[in-house]
Order: sequence, then structure tokens, then C-alpha cells
Amino acid sequence: MKPFAFDYARPADVAEAAELLVAGGGDARLLAGGQSLGPMLNFRLVRPGLLVSIAQLRELRVARETPEAVTIGACVTHAEIADGRVPDIGQGVLRRIAEGIAYRAVRNRGTIGGSLCHADPSADWLCTLTALGASVHTHGAGSERAIPLERFVTAAFRTALEPGEIVTAVSIPRLSARGRWGYFKAMRKPGEFAYAMAAVLDDPGRGIKRAVIGAVGGAPVVLEGERAALEAVEEALAGSGLDEIERHMQKVALARALARAA
Repeated sequence: MKPFAFDYARPADVAEAAELLVAGGGDARLLAGGQSLGPMLNFRLVRPGLLVSIAQLRELRVARETPEAVTIGACVTHAEIADGRVPDIGQGVLRRIAEGIAYRAVRNRGTIGGSLCHADPSADWLCTLTALGASVHTHGAGSERAIPLERFVTAAFRTALEPGEIVTAVSIPRLSARGRWGYFKAMRKPGEFAYAMAAVLDDPGRGIKRAVIGAVGGAPVVLEGERAALEAVEEALAGSGLDEIERHMQKVALARALARAA
């Protein structure tokens, strides 16, 4: 199939993009890498009247670093992160995550901001960056916000973005010298979305111990402190709607993530 006809705009900056979104109302959509939106358009799962292209905006393609964090523009691609073309938070964590996303062709076009805004429960960045304590920066309606990723995704394919609000960057805290990190996902074959996944951060230098379970059909499940352990999985997933086998797979994914963080 092919998409319905739509108008196409290439704004000069983020402010103009936000204005176009507001003017288009619920009939306008942003287009970054298009690796999720493109297929949805072709299958007519979404039928926007206006696509607003933002991948070309330089302000969304820069990365900055401070002693505390790395901030990556929303339109930086997975491939650019995997290839080490932006700063890392330590131990090559971001590169390792990006290398495992889909296939090279997808990584060449897909963006970190687009992935988070798409809010697919099985997406790599959503699970891992939630565990790392990342925040998204937004621009819209003349104001800017920093939203912790744990509160950014509200449900499957749903976010806390307001009408006309655009994600401009993602900030990820650096690991301390004693920080440990683990991530595991179960897939039927390499490149597919995961059906069980977990990420673990144990950073005593910053007093953080966190485990996140993804691919649960909605926002990731976050376990903090002493609850970031296998014993807490059954209780945490009790209301998730997962069946016994699915809960067991999530427990296995968490066990392997914990082992990798040891």
C-alpha cells in the first residue's frame, strides 16, 4: 500500500517546526528518520495531512558533554552513536546499545529522539535510557522543559508531549568510576524487536541502583534500590497483563542483565 496524499514542509528551525505543528493541529506529524513512521504511512495506520521534516535541522544534530552528562540532539542517528561520532557516558555503553538496534540500514536513518517519541514498548532506547536516568528536552509554546524519561512515556506509543511540543535532545548522566551496567534482550532473530528485555544500573558512586523491564506492552517497569532484584519481578509484573511464560522470560532477561552488571 501507499500513504494517502499529504503536504510536506521543511522548516528552517525548531521554532518554525513547532509553529507548523500547532497550525496543523492533530493533522500534522513530525518526520525525523522515518524508520517507524514510514511503514505506518504506507500501511495507512496514520494519515496525516502534513509532514514536518526536522532531520535536516542542525540544532537537533549536535551533541554536548559536561562532567555530569552527555546531551545528544534528537536527530542524531543510531549509527552515529554506534560509530562513536558523539561522546559516550563511559564504558562504551551508548555505543553498545546502538550497535544492537535493528539493522545497519535502519540505524543509518533512525534517530534517538524519534525512537523515544515513537514510544514502542520493545524499543532499545526506551528501556536502556530509562535505566540510565535520562531526560528529554523539549521546545514548544514558547517554553522549554526537561522531562525524566520515566515520566515521558505514559503508555504504549503515548508520551507526555503537549500539542506543538518537540523533543530537541536527550541528556544522559555519566557513569561514575564504580558504575556497572547490564543489558539483555531476547529476540527470535537478530534485528527484531525484543519480546523480553531488561537493563540494570548499579552506580554506588552516585547512590543509584535501578533495574528496568521493557517489552511489557506499555511504559517500562522501573525497580529502584533494593527492589532492583529478581525477587521483585513477580510483584512488579502482577498487573502487566503478561502471561506466566512472558513473566518468566522477563525474569530471565533481568537475571542476565544483572549478571552482566556484576
